[in-house]
Amino acid sequence: MATRGRRGRARPRGRGSSLAPGPDAVINRRRWDRASASYHRRCAAALGGRHAESWGLWRVPEARLRLLGPVRDRRVLELGCGAARWTESLARRGAQAIGLDQSARQLAHARPAPGRRRYGLLLANAEAIPLRDRTVDLVFCDWGAMTFADPARTVPEVSRVLRPGGRFVFATSNPIRWIAFDERIDGFGRTLRRAYFDVARLELPRAPIEFSRTYADWIALFRAHGLSVERLVETRPVVGARSRYVSARDQRWAERWPLESIWVLHRDAPRQAPGRARLTRPVRAGSRRGRSRPG
Repeated sequence: MATRGRRGRARPRGRGSSLAPGPDAVINRRRWDRASASYHRRCAAALGGRHAESWGLWRVPEARLRLLGPVRDRRVLELGCGAARWTESLARRGAQAIGLDQSARQLAHARPAPGRRRYGLLLANAEAIPLRDRTVDLVFCDWGAMTFADPARTVPEVSRVLRPGGRFVFATSNPIRWIAFDERIDGFGRTLRRAYFDVARLELPRAPIEFSRTYADWIALFRAHGLSVERLVETRPVVGARSRYVSARDQRWAERWPLESIWVLHRDAPRQAPGRARLTRPVRAGSRRGRSRPG
């Protein structure tokens, strides 16, 4: 497991990913570093306090959706944690919680008050998670790295670190959101502006690069890496509530068409290779081969 290092950073034990993040990771790190202070000033109230364990644009409580499952004594990893409010809240509920973010300025906002349950922080990119294979029970993300990192890289990494039967839950952009986005009004209209099959990578001036997939591409990517879909939630605006992330006009749009999706998946058990089991010679007690070694 990751151990807590200096300044609250978590140090991974053993070997993690051998991959390097893609070229867009550098761009997004710089853009999040630049936007971090203003983002937290604007959204702190929507992200913390009673909203700490809430999902997406409309801050739907986890207590209502029940997507994560039990967290006590589970090793939990949040991808793109920012100020780690989710991570901290789950740690208070008994999770062995770790928050990961590639932006040092984002992590600088993650400062737990004295006496609260401690949690680990990793300064790293979700495209190259510095944790060992099959060591995490739950990976989740609320519009974090699963939106701002390449799914072709993050999904294999999540699959690698999850234990068989482990859960993967993430909220991100619905593909319909981008095909209806109109740059002239900086919002969403009733006319399709992009091809549905061209939503994989989207970049607007000065904004972090976002990644998405068609539904068929998401499912194919999950299946290729041993992940099965349990549930898909397409959220709608909460009656009487306003989102800090969208305008009133776009909120009315979202009453008719989906802006975000929340995927709930689990890691399948590894498949046994076909054919007879390989016979092995017995090992004598006390022999070199019979000695145990730490995992």
